[in-house]
Amino acid sequence: MNAFRAATTLIVTLGISLPVLAETQWLQWGGPNADFSVDGTGLAKTWPADGPKKIWSRPLGDGYSSITTDGKNLYTMYWKAGKIDNAEGKSEKELAEARRTGHEVVIAMDADTGKTKWEYEYQVSWPANMETTFGPGPNSTPLVSGDRLFTVGSTVKLHCIDRNTGKVIWQHDLVEKYGAATMQYGYGATPFPYENTILLPVGGPKHGIVCFSMKDGSVLWEKQNFAPCWATPLLIKLDGQDQVVVGANQGIAGLDPKTGELLWQHQGHKGSYITTPVWGPDNTLFVSAAYGVGARGIKLKREGDTTTAEELWYNPKVKFMHCTAVRDGNIVYGSSGDFGPTLITATNIKTGELLWRKRGFSKANCLRVGHQLVILDEDGNLALATPTKDNLEIIAKVKLCQRQSWTCPTVSGTKMFVRDRKNLFALDIGAGG
Repeated sequence: MNAFRAATTLIVTLGISLPVLAETQWLQWGGPNADFSVDGTGLAKTWPADGPKKIWSRPLGDGYSSITTDGKNLYTMYWKAGKIDNAEGKSEKELAEARRTGHEVVIAMDADTGKTKWEYEYQVSWPANMETTFGPGPNSTPLVSGDRLFTVGSTVKLHCIDRNTGKVIWQHDLVEKYGAATMQYGYGATPFPYENTILLPVGGPKHGIVCFSMKDGSVLWEKQNFAPCWATPLLIKLDGQDQVVVGANQGIAGLDPKTGELLWQHQGHKGSYITTPVWGPDNTLFVSAAYGVGARGIKLKREGDTTTAEELWYNPKVKFMHCTAVRDGNIVYGSSGDFGPTLITATNIKTGELLWRKRGFSKANCLRVGHQLVILDEDGNLALATPTKDNLEIIAKVKLCQRQSWTCPTVSGTKMFVRDRKNLFALDIGAGG
């Protein structure tokens, strides 16, 4: 990819095989290393009382798709409601059906100004059994690879788009092709890159995970009988071997990304699998879910061609619903809670011990910037905080967005892009900002 550094190096400390990207790029779900962490070099350690300086803001249609960027352009998705003609003459049933029809839009914007460069939209209709209480999505995040953009919407329509022009290169309707499940609140996983392919949890007999060629969309393999899953796959390197971690029936599993063959599986993680797992140099996976599930530390070991997954600990009090989890050293931070109070938590990856819990936020996404946390809760409160051994020190907190702010912020150089369901903000978080 011409967007990569001229000389790429492999991430050794986190065991991830993705190349290090230039600091102005956030090309995929989770950022440069797919772990919602960035180097804090050049970024402010404190913010003004009213928050970071606002560079620009603009309205944006409904949705939870996060922002990816090559440093020059921003890419995301939103929903555009359809027009209802002759509404007065329609029955309530007809109106309800009409409200389920609209357009999913892929948009490219100038990173410096927020101005639209191009849009590609296509009509979709939500099935009657899909829940729209929290909006129609889209939930998935665009993937940038070379000159192409890969997107998948709530109704599981997969597109490969020329990111310079917005022209479609190839596309698949995965409901039509595979009978893919649209899931209760719409599809949510993001296409995940591996070499010259993308991996996507489609769900169903023999195509739980499908591998597509980036070039032409051809299917290179389709394997496993896993049910559909909201979580985006995670690529890890275990003792020199690439593995892709995916949601599996009643748990998680590791596959060979070249073939889709099952390498290991850990069951017992029941419930909705939404939060992307966290991986570290100690070969330990942190996995968490809400709805009474809790968190687990799973140690992976490889001997020859065999990988084993051993559960090190279980903590029912650490419940991440649809929020990001980030790791710094031996500590995993995130927002824990489901239908009751939610708290920012710190969990020891070695033991599962809950080190502390911090009140003051509703459900929140966390982003690690150096050794600090950027927190955006669903009520629209944006905060900068410094975690310590015993507590979370809030450096600054400002009301920026509207409810529900479920989209994790994106950092590109000294800019941060924050989205709610109506607006997009560009903020200056540089040391001189």
